[in-house]
Order: sequence, then structure tokens, then C-alpha cells
Amino acid sequence: MATDYIRYDILAQAALRGVVRTVLADAAKKGLPGEHHFKITFNTTAPGVRLSTRMRARYPQDMTIVLQHQFWDLIVSETIFEVGLSFGGVTERVAVPFEAVTAFFDPAVQFGFQFETIEGAAAADVSSGPQATEKPVPAAGRPAADEKKAEALPAPTEAEAPAPDHGTGGEIVRLDRFRKK
Repeated sequence: MATDYIRYDILAQAALRGVVRTVLADAAKKGLPGEHHFKITFNTTAPGVRLSTRMRARYPQDMTIVLQHQFWDLIVSETIFEVGLSFGGVTERVAVPFEAVTAFFDPAVQFGFQFETIEGAAAADVSSGPQATEKPVPAAGRPAADEKKAEALPAPTEAEAPAPDHGTGGEIVRLDRFRKK
């Protein structure tokens, strides 16, 4: 078998993280269109993740947030997104680097994907390419009555995760499925 010096697996994940960034930047500018909403799971121990001590104790490894009805001040930059959320009636500000995102799902259209952890120097080589200057995208101006807040949900375990409904065409695809071992 030939050696993959290009590291398509890393490039594909970077492209999918770009999809997440683009979708969130658009939501920050224009709000959520139609019935779209997002479930975003991230590694709470990843470098750059900012959570309160209370939330870090409650979610020591992974956390899933839902951006639907209750979130505010969504700011998206080239490498990170920040959002105001309410957890049990307590407001919090969460900052998540896109590299910390482990899954993204839009239940309205049954679209999502799960990221694999790629270790080693090759991941650093691809991510250390030319860097764009970070330019935050401010949240769309909304009156306080329309202000959206998000509720946090713990990340589902594999046993709790619903089986994909192949009849609707929606399925979370693991990139590992396409890799030759």
C-alpha cells in the first residue's frame, strides 16, 4: 500500500471544520434560518477552550451545546467561536476553538459529521500553514426580545446516540470509514 504523504484525512477534516466555521459565521451575521439549529460537541480539555470552573467540573471531558432558541452574542473568528449560553438559569460565556470540536449536527436537515483525533507532526504541519488574520464576525443585531440563548446537553454516549435513520438520508459519517487500514 502506498504511503499517503499528502494526508488527505487531515485536509478533509480541516475542510469540514471550515464548514462549521462558515455556518456559524453566517448564523452570527443573519441568525438561524428556518428550522436550522446546531448541536456542537467539543473536547473541554482541548487547548483554548474557555469554560467556567463550574462547567468544567460538570463536563470534565466532552460537552454538547445546542444553538437553537437560547444563545446570544455569537462571535466567530478564523480559529475559534464564542457564544453566550444559559446553563440551569446561570449565564456563561463559552469559547471553543474549531480544533476542539468533535461533532457537529443540524437536526433540522439530519446533517452532521464527527471528527477523528489525528495525532502527530503531520497534523501540526497542515495546521501551521499560512494563517489568516483573525477577524471576528459579530452577531446579528437583534432586539432583546429576540435574543437567543442555548441550552447545554451532555454529549451522548454511543449507547445513547440514536441510530441513524437511513430512510431520511441523514447520517453522521465518520471519516475513518473511508480510510484504508
